Amino acid sequence: MSLVALLGACALVQVADEPVPAVDAAEDAKTVRPNPRPEALNTTAAPPPSATARTVAQFDTTSADQKKAAVLAAEEKAAKGEGRALGRTVASLGDAAQPGLWIKTPLVSAPATGRVVSAKNGKSVELDLLPLDGPKTAGSQLSLAALRVIDAPLTDLTEVDVFRN
Repeated sequence: MSLVALLGACALVQVADEPVPAVDAAEDAKTVRPNPRPEALNTTAAPPPSATARTVAQFDTTSADQKKAAVLAAEEKAAKGEGRALGRTVASLGDAAQPGLWIKTPLVSAPATGRVVSAKNGKSVELDLLPLDGPKTAGSQLSLAALRVIDAPLTDLTEVDVFRN
């Protein structure tokens, strides 16, 4: 019986002399780049981060002017009572390599523009609303730039109220 168990275990052991396929870093970096945002949206696009990006600042390619304009637009719409409330969602950091201001959420079924408001501190930003498969009660994903604008910790789950323009 012991011999049978040992022989079975040998089948699970990989031979050390077999070469491990090499991964071309440049090709690998290309494969993880996200799809561009839909052209129908009117928020300002940011350039993609470089393939050598390693820090938060390097991944966040949305300019200070773009962020300021998105905050002002969100505040103006909120002051006027514009936008339709879609609900509150718990958001985590989305794909850090996907530039711009966006939220992927099951609260929308088609791309649109809107804003999110942090439930914790009331800070808001105008952004792209992108559909995410799942029930409306499922979580959402916020862009790196959006999380930074609303001063949300990048590693936390952040509650935001979502509005559609």
